[in-house]
Amino acid sequence: MLTDKTIAVIGGTGKLGAALAARWRAAGLEVVVGSRSGTAYAAAAGAADIIVVTVPFAAQAEIMAAIAPHVAGKIVVDTTVPLVPPRVMRVQLPPEGSAAQRAQVLLGESVRVISGFHNVAAHKLAEPGAVDCDCLVFGDALADRAVGVALAEAAGLRALHGGALANSAAAEALTSVLIFLNKTYRSDGAGLRITNLPDAPDPAA
Repeated sequence: MLTDKTIAVIGGTGKLGAALAARWRAAGLEVVVGSRSGTAYAAAAGAADIIVVTVPFAAQAEIMAAIAPHVAGKIVVDTTVPLVPPRVMRVQLPPEGSAAQRAQVLLGESVRVISGFHNVAAHKLAEPGAVDCDCLVFGDALADRAVGVALAEAAGLRALHGGALANSAAAEALTSVLIFLNKTYRSDGAGLRITNLPDAPDPAA
């Protein structure tokens, strides 16, 4: 599903973007990184089949505007979490309902927006080996979510279909809870693990 695709990681010099790019390259995938200090966002998006946006919420609108002319008909994976400093331990979802739904509005209906990678610590991904964290993938089309699931699995995560794009609000909000848990219990990157699922759940069921 991914072997003949080029993946653009927008914000790829940040912690999450760099870690994902490194893992996908290690898995043998073709990756181009878009950043302020390297290949321009627009050029990276235009050169890729799948675009993964890994930027802070404060930069989301600017980045989406930069790549929008180059992503029509493509899958854009939004990893944005609506954290609003200084109260990052408090859930603050945008008026659209979630950052992913905001991305869809910003990019337009011709773009196939899915979301994921909200609840995995970037520094855990930067370390070698499997990561003890599930990745929930959201999107309105099953086939598009399957691409996100494949990306997460290529990065060494167990990936699960989380349903419609609107459901991304749950994972985005949980990030603030995980930040609170990390501080309260002095955790080194608390993550999410879904229990009592069969080995191969049927996402269409």
